[in-house]
Amino acid sequence: MIMGCLFAKLGIFRTHQELEEEPPKQYSWDKRRKEVNIQDFMLDGHKDATIGRMPGEVNGQQFMIQNCENCNIYIYDHINTISVDDCVNCNIFLGPIKTSVFIRDCKNCNFVLACQQFRTRDCNKLDVFLFCGTQPIIESTSGVRLACYQYYYPQLADQFQQAGLSIYNNTWSTVHDFTQDPDVTHFSLLPEDAKVEDFVPRPLAEQFASLDISTEPSKSVIPLTHGTRRKTSDESCLLVFFNDGVSFDRVQSFLQTFKTEHPECVLVQTKEVIMQPADAQRVFGTDSYAMVVQQGPVIGLEINGDGCIQHCQEVMVNLMKGTTGLVFVSQSVESAAKQLDDFYNFAELMMSI
Repeated sequence: MIMGCLFAKLGIFRTHQELEEEPPKQYSWDKRRKEVNIQDFMLDGHKDATIGRMPGEVNGQQFMIQNCENCNIYIYDHINTISVDDCVNCNIFLGPIKTSVFIRDCKNCNFVLACQQFRTRDCNKLDVFLFCGTQPIIESTSGVRLACYQYYYPQLADQFQQAGLSIYNNTWSTVHDFTQDPDVTHFSLLPEDAKVEDFVPRPLAEQFASLDISTEPSKSVIPLTHGTRRKTSDESCLLVFFNDGVSFDRVQSFLQTFKTEHPECVLVQTKEVIMQPADAQRVFGTDSYAMVVQQGPVIGLEINGDGCIQHCQEVMVNLMKGTTGLVFVSQSVESAAKQLDDFYNFAELMMSI
């Protein structure tokens, strides 16, 4: 016992010379902090320039854009949070943003961006192709026009995952205006045929030449949704894809096939949520789905158009041949209306928690 105490004490005694010669300890976070150059994550005071960042150059860091004029700005990487301040006559593409984008004191700017939270303040004349995981918010802002986000480059889908954004939870058109005025409309929706390239053109600078960029809706990582625009038909259909490991790919296949075969119908909205057996009972009116909803998040689609219920059923029958997966499809116009209300009311409740 005594020897143990002596050894312990001997182990902690050092001479003053040894203490002076011993180098300070280095930790991984100290090294990482020294390597970060704030200028790499800021664009400030540029004029008449095409500038930006390539995939891997931001890598989830915070970013800032300010005091830019007549610029084309492209950030092709995922971002933690970003602020855009005092920019005029700029076209700006922003990669998936994990948390918030704040746009302040900007005017005559066009954006393509994806984020969890979207806020503007003291802005005028913004055209935005938007993906937003929560309700977009504008304040002291006028002349905002919105459309559904449409974009593709090879790294984009992975960047959405790295930012923690579900491509099916896009509330781009459900705007909340903090500065409500009964006599003034501060925002509107862009025409359905609005094209991204007419607002934020693809970059021509050599810096971005290696990126395979497309703004075609058929290639977009985000499904093109109708949003809160007036529906073209009194008939809508609810489809719910239950998680079986390949449900994500099944949704993609359905959307591609359905759009090709029935272009007259529109995808109104989509949601990806976690359901419990009791939730399934309330939404579907049966306990038949109590087990499958426990396998993981479900993906819901609302399709609108004359004859859309029969069209959805026919496409799904062909798509599901030879598979063991399970998909819910509305059976009648009357039941679909209630099922859609129940499902999306539940989804909105879950998103607000």
